[in-house]
Amino acid sequence: MKANPRKKAAPKAAPNLPLQGQLILVSRAREQASALSSGLRLLGAHVLEIPFIEIRPPRSYKPLDDSLRRIREYDWLILTSVNGVDALWQRVQKLKISPAHFRHLKIAAIGPATRKAIEQHGLRVDVMPKQYVAESVVRSLQARVSGQRVLLMRAKVARDVIPSELRKAGAEVDLVEAYETVLPKSSQQKLAKILKEGSCIPGVITFTSSSTARNFVLLCDSIPRQRSRSRLLENIKFASIGPVTSATLRDLGFRADIEARDYTIPGLIAAVVAAARD
Repeated sequence: MKANPRKKAAPKAAPNLPLQGQLILVSRAREQASALSSGLRLLGAHVLEIPFIEIRPPRSYKPLDDSLRRIREYDWLILTSVNGVDALWQRVQKLKISPAHFRHLKIAAIGPATRKAIEQHGLRVDVMPKQYVAESVVRSLQARVSGQRVLLMRAKVARDVIPSELRKAGAEVDLVEAYETVLPKSSQQKLAKILKEGSCIPGVITFTSSSTARNFVLLCDSIPRQRSRSRLLENIKFASIGPVTSATLRDLGFRADIEARDYTIPGLIAAVVAAARD
C-alpha cells in the first residue's frame, strides 16, 4: 500500500503590517535616509526618497581646524548632530590630531544617535539632555559652564539658543560651522514629477529638521504652477520629528499633522504608525 503523499503546508498569510500599502516620502539627506527608510519599509510602507537637504563641507575649514588645534583650551565640546561628529572626525584625521587631546573635555550630545557616533571614536559623553532640542541642552548645562570655555560645532544655519543662553550663564562660547545644508538641485525635478503624475503623491512626508521644512517650500515654489501647493495641503500628512520642526512647518503655512513624542528617528516612525492606526 502506497503511503499518502505529504500534504503541502498551507502558505503563510502575509503579516498585517501597520503601514502596509502606504506611500511615504522621506526627505532626509541621501546619506542619512537609510535608518528611516528601512524602518518604514519593515512596517510595510512603500518609501520614496527625495532629499530636501544635501550635506556639504563648510566653505572654509580654517575656523574648524584652528579650534581643533586649540582643543586643549576648551572645557566643553557640544555636538548637535551626527553630521557634526563626522565633520569633526574627518578634520581630526586630516590634521593628525590624537584622540588623547579630547580626553580632558566634557562632551554634550543632542540625542542618542549623536552620542553613539561620538562613543564610536572612543570618547565619553558626559551630558545628553532628556529632550533632544536646544532648550534642553541649555537646561542641562547652564549651571555647569560659568567661567568655562565652550566649543559648539554645528551647521552653518542653526538656531542661536545654545550660544546665547550659555553666554548668559557665564560661559565663553566659540561657534564653529562644521558643515552646511543646501538645497539639492536634482530634487526639484523629482518632486515636480510625482506631483504631475498624481497617482504617486505620497500620503505622508517626513520632516527631520527645520532645514527640510524650509527647503520643501523652496522646492514647491520653484515648480511651475500646477496646483502643487494646494494639492499637497489637501492630500498629504506632514510628519515632524519634534516641536521645533513642527513650529517651522506652521510658520511656513503648513500643518504638523504628526509629531514624534521622542525626537528621534524611531520616535518619528512610531508617530507615523500611531497616526496610521487612528
